[in-house]
Amino acid sequence: MPETGKTPDLPELPEAVAAPRARWRLQVVWLVPIIAVLIGGWLAVKAVLEQGPKITITFNTGEGLEAGKTKIKFKDVDIGVIKEVSLSRDHKHVIATAEVVKDASDLLVDDTRFWVVRPRISGGTVSGLGTLLSGSFVGMDAGASPKTRQAFTGLETPPVIASDVPGREFVLKSQDMGSLAAGTPVFYRRLQVGQITSFSLDPDGRSVTLRAFINAPYDRFVRPDTRFWHASGVDLALDTNGVRVNTQSLVSILVGGVAFDTPDQSVGQPPAAAQTSFALFASFGDAMKRHDRIVTRFVAEFKDSVRGLTAGAPLDFRGITVGEVTGIYTRFNRETRKLSIVVEVAYYPERFTNRYEGGPTGSPAVENENQREFADYLVARGMRLQLRTGNLLTGQLYLAVDFFPDAPKAKIDWSKDPAEFPTVPGTLQSLQDSMTRLMTKLNTIPFEAIGKNTQLTLQSANALLGHLDTDVVPQAKDTLSAAHGVMNSANSALQPDTALQQNVSDAMSQLAQTAAAVRTLADYLERHPEALVRGKPENKP
Repeated sequence: MPETGKTPDLPELPEAVAAPRARWRLQVVWLVPIIAVLIGGWLAVKAVLEQGPKITITFNTGEGLEAGKTKIKFKDVDIGVIKEVSLSRDHKHVIATAEVVKDASDLLVDDTRFWVVRPRISGGTVSGLGTLLSGSFVGMDAGASPKTRQAFTGLETPPVIASDVPGREFVLKSQDMGSLAAGTPVFYRRLQVGQITSFSLDPDGRSVTLRAFINAPYDRFVRPDTRFWHASGVDLALDTNGVRVNTQSLVSILVGGVAFDTPDQSVGQPPAAAQTSFALFASFGDAMKRHDRIVTRFVAEFKDSVRGLTAGAPLDFRGITVGEVTGIYTRFNRETRKLSIVVEVAYYPERFTNRYEGGPTGSPAVENENQREFADYLVARGMRLQLRTGNLLTGQLYLAVDFFPDAPKAKIDWSKDPAEFPTVPGTLQSLQDSMTRLMTKLNTIPFEAIGKNTQLTLQSANALLGHLDTDVVPQAKDTLSAAHGVMNSANSALQPDTALQQNVSDAMSQLAQTAAAVRTLADYLERHPEALVRGKPENKP
């Protein structure tokens, strides 16, 4: 057991040496904020790198736009959001600043279109009903231009056709809009094949330009000679051909429409190029009229009424339309001091004589240099213009060109521009003239003198009848009585049992015997002619 009071031997401890402290010694506690800063920086850099472009869209009004909430959608996919809505410096427009995702930056080209989607009724269609619950948003239609763009002007109405829809757009020229609007359907054989995309008034203010988009594959049926016409509502025509009613569909009756078709002779043509311009006619009849290359204009003067004759009335040659009326007006002749009615006519020579008899197929009948000579020849043969009634129900008139051999001699006045074609009175006017001439002749008849002579004749006849009654009638009665007595005597003499009848019977018997003897003698002489010289020989015993 160790002794008490002594300390045990302990190992010697090393002497502590003070080490110098590092100036930038990193404490573990600082690792967390450093890592957070690095992550935040990385996120910030990533956000900057992934941030899409900012664009501005100018609208006329801020309706439906709300900063931080209004989305930009393409094909119903969110590609951006409106960040700020402010007024322009002139306070006339609203500028919406939007941020678009980076993946959609290649869609921001020169012909990209933006519009505010809200509930609309246009062209018989209703759109944007979904925004009643979700709120308005900005729609986008991507363009195909290679040029990029950052500032856009928003559309006030949505585009009717998206840029990626297959088909072609054509230009239509019309005198007026009718009942058409953006979104109005286009029909082909009563099948809806397209829509009216836009319209504008021409700079001269005299016509309207419309753009029609025809969906594929129907766009191949639009050819260079295709005819477009208004198919709005009900096409009711009342003319020389009677009453005609035509319509494309119930939709066209309610909201209007445009229809097109190609004449049979042009069906083989290739499809028309995009943006080809066509005339938009008022009706199907106007659209399908033959488009003649040669048009000769002349005038005709009429003295009878032209009530019922309108511009567009046909010039008819025995059932074939060879022209049409283009104008009607009055004209005062200073030399004769007379007022007349003048009708302007567009004449199509190719319709009147389009073949020479015995000539080559397809050769024109009348060359330009021989038209006057040919027209003079026809007029010399009696060709004239005449007003005729085309429809008794409507009273419509038309111009007839025909031959009237008994018409007075006339010539075409080529000195006037346009030339004046000779005319004859219309059928009603001719009847009226005939009635006038008849009444004139009747007025020359002395009916009063004839009446007086007739009265004298009747008085003479009455006197003669009185003379017959007093003088002639008694004598006639006596004569008739005597004649009646003679007839009675003759009747008595001709009775069967009278002596006259017996004597006549005997005389007839003797006459018959005589005739038999003569016949016997004639037979004998024929057999014995020598008996005339020698006589009849005696009979030997």
